[in-house]
Amino acid sequence: QGFGGDTSNAVIAAARAGARTAYLSRVGDDWSGQRLMDLWRAEGVDTRAVEVTPDAATGLYFVTHGPQGHEFGYQRRGSAAARMTPAWFSGTPQAVVAQSRILHVSGISMAISQNACDTVLAAMQAARGSGAQVSFDTNLRLKLWTLEAARAAIAQAAALCDWFLPSMDDAVHLSGHTAPADVIAWAHGLGAPTVVLKLGGDGCLVSQHGQQHHIPGHRVPLVDATGAGDCFCGNLLARLAAGDALVDAARYANAAAALAVQGFGAVAPLPRPAQVHAVS
Repeated sequence: QGFGGDTSNAVIAAARAGARTAYLSRVGDDWSGQRLMDLWRAEGVDTRAVEVTPDAATGLYFVTHGPQGHEFGYQRRGSAAARMTPAWFSGTPQAVVAQSRILHVSGISMAISQNACDTVLAAMQAARGSGAQVSFDTNLRLKLWTLEAARAAIAQAAALCDWFLPSMDDAVHLSGHTAPADVIAWAHGLGAPTVVLKLGGDGCLVSQHGQQHHIPGHRVPLVDATGAGDCFCGNLLARLAAGDALVDAARYANAAAALAVQGFGAVAPLPRPAQVHAVS
């Protein structure tokens, strides 16, 4: 047993990489919510903008391992996070975003309810208004919403972000393209100025200012890919916040994700800088 969640994994990865971090969410006043709050605090993540509410339960998901890799099951309908609203965001969460340099959001947060989707878009707009940069990971989960709904919402989010961070698997579903070059063109066509396409074991493809750089993958024993993309995002953003150039940050994040897939769970194998520097 362990704990995870896409943006939670990313913020913990960023904290372990040395970034100052805060998390925005809602959890229930229950065992799961309390343990998650303990986890974030232990990892040095600021939880001022995480509301603990008695009105709804913490959303749950279960990851099992089958012949085709990890599989997800969800119990998130009506959860505390699914009840996020733009009005809720306009309080402490917006104040935290106004103090931040980077806001990272995910397609899963948009998928869990229409109100949550509206909240994510409001947060992105607020971040841009306060001068923060915005990162967006598609994290497509078709058990949570339809492909049509996902395409519409993700197109809106892509147009609001500075860094668009889809995986190749997600992009094939969303764009209909199977070649990385075509996916990059599609992503820029949505309005995203910078695209980092995650290619799994093949590394990543960085596209910015009309130039593309392929960063090869690391050949490592694959134990559990749960959270690997989140690890990539958190480390990428931590290095960008530290002043790295995009290609250098992506190379670091690529190495971090290669380390993360060598252990079980979404959080336990997230690496620290000394481990990453040893392989990058």
